[in-house]
Amino acid sequence: MTKHCHNCGKEWSLDGQPGRSESCHNCNEDLRICLNCIFYDSSVAHQCKERRAEPIMEKNRSNFCEYFDFLMRDWGGKEIETSSSKTAKEAFQKLFND
Repeated sequence: MTKHCHNCGKEWSLDGQPGRSESCHNCNEDLRICLNCIFYDSSVAHQCKERRAEPIMEKNRSNFCEYFDFLMRDWGGKEIETSSSKTAKEAFQKLFND
């Protein structure tokens, strides 16, 4: 598992965390953003699992969040599905299939 840009998947190979002004060398998207953070979760309040963090409105823009920690993942062109979300999608498809 490695660190990747949320937009294009280019690997972040430098040690440490990206600074607020750092962007992807491939697509020029900001790197220090909620969408690249281990605490980002679209299913919780303010889309952040870190309860002490200040709410961030623009999840795809760089911010000053002190709890940012770059997410380690296998890049497959999209977010990795958790087992619970996969199970929910399968149940939904079974319910509405002909």
